[in-house]
Amino acid sequence: MFVSNEKKLLIKKIILTDMKAFIKTITFFSLAIGSLISACSPSTTTESNLPHKYSPVSQELYDTIAHLDSSFFEAFNTRNLEKLKTFLSEELEFYHDLGGVTNYDQNIEAFKKTFESERRVRRELVETTLEVYPIKDYGAVETGSHRFYATEKGQEEKLSSEAKFVQVWQKINGAWKITRIISYGHQEHLK
Repeated sequence: MFVSNEKKLLIKKIILTDMKAFIKTITFFSLAIGSLISACSPSTTTESNLPHKYSPVSQELYDTIAHLDSSFFEAFNTRNLEKLKTFLSEELEFYHDLGGVTNYDQNIEAFKKTFESERRVRRELVETTLEVYPIKDYGAVETGSHRFYATEKGQEEKLSSEAKFVQVWQKINGAWKITRIISYGHQEHLK
């Protein structure tokens, strides 16, 4: 029996088409079965992909820095520049995502202007965000989120901004001073 070349090519095309369809079908079912097995398997959740739950390395250090943070911003909220200065190192570097980098003198001048303004500003820590970690032979690093509220003369207090922060505290001769502040991720609420 003689088969023409055209018929041979047609038969090869049919076989190849059927093979491709067969391979696609096998691949689809393999993926589907793999997904089902994965979905029905016991959870593969590990510590590394669970939401972060903070636990202080040292409760005493945490309490100390939390108290210092509260006292520092109490001085800020009550416009007590002299008390505020006692928390800041003269080697202070302040990194602000919107304002750039400033030093101790520039910050003291900025605080002074803020305190002299008719606009009142109040800082509030977002309590559940505060974390404190020791820095060996130096002090501690504090991280968290805070909100700032503004009150214009004759108006109600309004949420002004929210941001994340890092404050590096150095302990020298028993006294704690902030040497570095990083303020970032600002969300401005007032124009």
